[in-house]
Amino acid sequence: MQGWPWKRPCGASEGEKMKNVLIVEDSKAIRSMMRVSFEETGRFFAVEAGNGFEALKTLPTRRFDLIITDINMPDINGLELISFVKSNAAYKEIPLIIVSTEKSEEDKKRGMALGASGYIVKPFKKEELVAMVNKVLEGK
Repeated sequence: MQGWPWKRPCGASEGEKMKNVLIVEDSKAIRSMMRVSFEETGRFFAVEAGNGFEALKTLPTRRFDLIITDINMPDINGLELISFVKSNAAYKEIPLIIVSTEKSEEDKKRGMALGASGYIVKPFKKEELVAMVNKVLEGK
């Protein structure tokens, strides 16, 4: 897990509550790119998990405003993670966004049916990700 809770990133105004985002992705490079993209906005504090199992261990450590997950990961995959989150009273209100190489309409429908609020196909632009996150959080 990474993140710097003792720093207020550029752009965050004094007194503004930063949103906690859990990034669940087995690719370290993609996790890091997402974390930096969020922290550059100054509105998000990102925590990283390398797979669904790490995410389950991380969930109780803080109140998350959003979870972003890949589908294909070792141990517990993204769809299993979504099922757990949406069936658990403590976490079921947390919106989820899927970021995956799976691009068929069937894969998207399956993720959305489990309770995801958004779906982005890799590769993606960081602006696209931040825009989706803003849209999901504003609609919450």
